[in-house]
Amino acid sequence: MPNLFFHIASILIVALEKDKIFLIAFGKNLKKLRKEKGLSQAQLAFEANIELSQISRIERGQINTTIANVKLISKILEIPLVNFFDFE
Repeated sequence: MPNLFFHIASILIVALEKDKIFLIAFGKNLKKLRKEKGLSQAQLAFEANIELSQISRIERGQINTTIANVKLISKILEIPLVNFFDFE
């Protein structure tokens, strides 16, 4: 039974690492897109009515934002939603 526990734990760790890699890549892409549009994090946060610290954490891959937030940011930056996921 202990071997099964360690096997399941290792699978979960790998999945979490893949999620972390995805969030970091997403955040870097968001930052790039935001800068291309000439907006600061503070400007984007204000226009989206999202805390500045949350924008910062999204761009650093520290949090997983909602798709509703991504859609809103897409509208503010006037960038197609699909472009936010075009980084792999």
